[in-house]
Formats: sequence, structure tokens, C-alpha cells
Amino acid sequence: MDTDLILLGHGSGGRLSHQLLDELIIPTLSGIPTSGQNDSAVLEHDGRRLAFTTDSYVVDPIFFPGGNIGDLAVNGTVNDLAMVGAEPLAISVGIILEEGFSRSELGMILRSMRQAADQAGVSIVAGDTKVVPRGKADRIFINTSGIGVLRHSLQIGGANAQVGDKILINGTLGDHGIAVMAKREGLELETDIRSDCAALNGLVAELLDEGESIRVLRDPTRGGVATTLKEIAIQSDVSITLDESALPLKGAVRGVCAVLGLDPLYVANEGKVLVFVSPDAAERTLARMRMHPLGKDAAVIGEVTSTGGGRVRMETVTGGMRAVEMLAGEQLPRIC
Repeated sequence: MDTDLILLGHGSGGRLSHQLLDELIIPTLSGIPTSGQNDSAVLEHDGRRLAFTTDSYVVDPIFFPGGNIGDLAVNGTVNDLAMVGAEPLAISVGIILEEGFSRSELGMILRSMRQAADQAGVSIVAGDTKVVPRGKADRIFINTSGIGVLRHSLQIGGANAQVGDKILINGTLGDHGIAVMAKREGLELETDIRSDCAALNGLVAELLDEGESIRVLRDPTRGGVATTLKEIAIQSDVSITLDESALPLKGAVRGVCAVLGLDPLYVANEGKVLVFVSPDAAERTLARMRMHPLGKDAAVIGEVTSTGGGRVRMETVTGGMRAVEMLAGEQLPRIC
């Protein structure tokens, strides 16, 4: 958009976010090419490969079915490290508090962060706390950074997708975004929709046993599955075809999306991983995923169909083909 103003959509993870990154932030700060823009940076040091990542969390509401801003922050950082095949080691935590925030609620958030870190097998080793005047923030914002180690020689990243690769996901789409949105808007739902917020490093560690058959790992958070697949298609310069009938989706999430005019392909997830795997290893990888507690609803949802184009299309249940693009604006703001 031709404007000098930052819009809410610039934080959506979609098209506006990428414009802001590609036109201003990345060229100014680092110049990292599109092919190298993954969930974590992989750094070489003394013959070892380390992964480093950082993320900020501004979710509203801060407590939602299935989690809160604290365990969301820890799990999100653990997952970003896992997406490059790293074993997460340690996390730092930066907290910005608005004057008047409840000490008891802060205690609940901190305890959930410690529990999430313990469950993921990482340590919280450094941090910072700042307090701003009333009205200068929205209760609490959290930044987490993480470091991990790659104990293998695999090259996993968004630029590695190849023609014929099958695309797997470990479970249902849109649970997190709809859970947060329903809580925020006070929707009375007949079924219990809970966030899928979870640490994926244990599942990923098992998938890495497939070796070089694993090409790409990516957690579809902001912008959902659609935007994430579009990013990978551009990074790898390939075209992707999805199968709408294969998309795992809870009936309640499907119903809420239908009523509110939302597309579940663009709704955020916080405990899901997209896996691009060579066709000969797809069934084995799917079986591995389904044996893990976080992968019982795993499915093959598409494949890489050709080189070039950076396109994503979906074969619909009616037999047509639909173009899948990045999220254009902000479908659900402040979802993570």
C-alpha cells in the first residue's frame, strides 16, 4: 500500500508484513535474501551449528482456552528453533508491563512459562522487565529469544522443497486462532475449542530420523497454512497443489469460520508443523507423526507439483482449482 503509516495489517504475517520486511526492515538491517529467511538463523561457530531466534507476543486476551501469553511465548520460541532441526537449549524472556497489571496474573503467567520450558526441556537463563505508565501498553507484552544446537548435518529450510515432495501436517487447522478469537469476542460456543499451543521439538526430533528425506519444516502461525505455503513456494521457486478434502479440520472450527466468514487456511496455529518430505518417505513419516501425541490427526494435504512460479493452488471439494495467496490484510489481529 502507498502509505507512510504502519497499519495493523503489517503485523499479520501476510502480504503487508512481507512488504514491510522486504522493502524496509531486512534491507536496512541485514540484507538476508528471501531464500534464507527461515524461522531461526543457523550460525556456524567453532565447527558447530547453532540456531538463534527471537519473537514478541502481544496476544489479546492474555488468557485463552488452552493456554496464555506465557506458555505461548515459550512454545513459540521452542518451535521456531525446531523448525530448522535444532535442539532447543535456552531461552531469554523480556517482559513489558503496564502500570496497574495484576501481580497474581503475572505469577500465573510466569508459572506457565516455567512449566512449558520444563516440558520442552529448555532453560530460561536471562531476561529483562520494564514497566510503562497506564495507557502506554496493553497489560503485558513478552519477547522471547532462544538458542539451540543442530546435532546433525541436515539442511532444512524453506528453500529446499523439491518437485514430488509430499506436504504433511500433524493435525487440525485453525484451533488456536478460533480459540483466541472466541474468547476475545465472548462467543458462546456449544463445543470446546482450545488452542493447539504446544512445543513441537519432541515430534520434530523423531521426524529427523528420516534424514535427508525431510526437506522443509515450518509452523504455520500468523497468516495460517495458506500464507506459510506461499512463503515456501516463493523461497523454493516451486508450485504447490493442496487437496481441500484432505485438510484436517474440527467441525466446530469449520462452523465458526463459516458463520464469521473466515477462511481456516489463514487462521493461526501454535502447535502445528508443515513437513515437506520426499515421496518415498511420506508414508513412513506420516506413520511416525501419528504415533506421537501431537500427531494423531496428521494428514497428507498436498504436494509440490512443478518448478517455478511460486504458486499455491488448491483442488476444491467440487473439483475446481482455486488460487491460494498470502493473507492480504489482517483477518484476526493480535492472535499471538
